[in-house]
Amino acid sequence: MSKITKICGQASTATDPYSYRAGRVESRQFWRWGSDNRLPQLLSAVSRCSTTHRRIINDKADYISGKGFVFDSSQPLLEQFVGRVNGSGESLRQLINKVAFDKALFGNAFVEVVTDADHTFLSLYHQDAVRCRVAKDSEHILMHHDWDTFKPQEAISLPLYPAFESQEDGTLRSIIHYKDYEPGFEHYGVPPYIAGLGVSAIAYKTDRWNISRLDNSFQPSGVMILDDVVDSEAEAERIVRNAEERFSGRPGQVMFVVKDGTESDKSRFVPISSDNDGDWAALHTQATNDIVVAHSWFRSLSGLDYATGFNSERILHEYEIALNTVILGEQAELLEPLREVVERVLGVDTSSLEFVNRPPTRSKPIYMKVWEARRADGLEYDPQDEEQQCFLSEITKYNVTKIG
Repeated sequence: MSKITKICGQASTATDPYSYRAGRVESRQFWRWGSDNRLPQLLSAVSRCSTTHRRIINDKADYISGKGFVFDSSQPLLEQFVGRVNGSGESLRQLINKVAFDKALFGNAFVEVVTDADHTFLSLYHQDAVRCRVAKDSEHILMHHDWDTFKPQEAISLPLYPAFESQEDGTLRSIIHYKDYEPGFEHYGVPPYIAGLGVSAIAYKTDRWNISRLDNSFQPSGVMILDDVVDSEAEAERIVRNAEERFSGRPGQVMFVVKDGTESDKSRFVPISSDNDGDWAALHTQATNDIVVAHSWFRSLSGLDYATGFNSERILHEYEIALNTVILGEQAELLEPLREVVERVLGVDTSSLEFVNRPPTRSKPIYMKVWEARRADGLEYDPQDEEQQCFLSEITKYNVTKIG
């Protein structure tokens, strides 16, 4: 009987996050995030694979963090804080952009609060969600550089806000934990797109299929039958590897079969033909549409419709919907704890602190007053100024008459 050795040159699943199979981890120090405590790493890897998925996360973070802040300029301490929230020189907008990105990606985000006993200063630092876990007492957050090699003595423990604890450097520190609610999940939030992970995998794998075809110069896949007599399994594998280097454009496209042959047998290539290119294209399009739906987002704000023409009216319309259904709610959720921290530590009134939101295209309704438009753009405004009391429609009409 002939001895047959089959080896398929396939890419390792270690590089494919969608092929990952989680194990199970137990610990007395922290609540695991996912069954193997590696769900944040998995979600990070997934976001780097699917183009549409990553674009939506990036855009949501940018829209939610806005274009800056308006506030009462008569409060210099508040102005200084908005311009610089920590020793790294980050502004409040830069901090919130990172927090919004983590919350869109993981459904969780963390902000460290630093002050002293006399409340002489306040610093806020974004902490990478991948490094954070909820302690078993559910009252602290543990931060560790590598959870695969977790050692309790290397972890940093911070109490959940509003509790503060003294640190070795003399500071008082706390940490704010943002999390998206999900029934049945007490310690960690769940990202809103969780139902779209499957379609994200489809989009990723259809992209990878096209890359594979390019790597093989659109040559057909098939089976390469090599006629040779081998003395061992190792020898058969050596022959296959040598053949792969010479004949296959990329491992995974050609299956090599090494068998003990007879005089009538010859080495040959048997192509595997496929006429399903249209099905793959339709599958990718449907997956892309489903990703947008899973994120509760909009096509025109994801750059998906730009190829068919730049429709500013649709973009503005969908931005208004996103602003009132997603953006404003997320902004309030992110800003409210920070307002409380500033008022509690610095004793500053933050009621005037608001996000500046601008649509992706420059347009304002004609019924808006000049001072309202200036406020929306983050410029100085005075509601009592008579010149700023007129409507934008009046300015437009005046300019048109003057030009005509």
